[in-house]
Amino acid sequence: MHIAKHVAGTALALAATLFSFAAQAQAPMYGANINLDTARKVSAAAEAEARKNNWNVVIVVVDTGGHTVSLQRLDGTQYASVAVATQKAQSSVAYRRPSKVFEDAVKVGGNPQLAFLPGAMPVEGGLPLVMDGKIVGAIGVSGVTSAQDGQIAKAGMESVK
Repeated sequence: MHIAKHVAGTALALAATLFSFAAQAQAPMYGANINLDTARKVSAAAEAEARKNNWNVVIVVVDTGGHTVSLQRLDGTQYASVAVATQKAQSSVAYRRPSKVFEDAVKVGGNPQLAFLPGAMPVEGGLPLVMDGKIVGAIGVSGVTSAQDGQIAKAGMESVK
């Protein structure tokens, strides 16, 4: 019985946090999926930022359903970064916000339960891609520090503004 109460209490706390989290920002709605040419433009801008800093990373662009449109792993990047970059992008498109929001909520905001939201990746480096006020996909970057991943992702994101 004690376990059931704990599970129910945790579920209620998670639901309340999710409701609060969702109400914090009115993210843009979804638009048409990003096309391959635009995904390549995003990736090229991100790659230029990574190369400028001599950072080996994986760069992933996903559509509004979280499906990979483009993926590149710069030479020397660890293989695990393929999955991490993909999860960052999928988290950003699914929740319509940067993955850094989850990182901050867990680290700074004291909301560790956000790390248990399905598909949430609480590590900076994932950003929604917005065109004409609508989310068309997301970029995810992994391979260096989360702040550096975020810097690279931002360069890619800004190429479609």
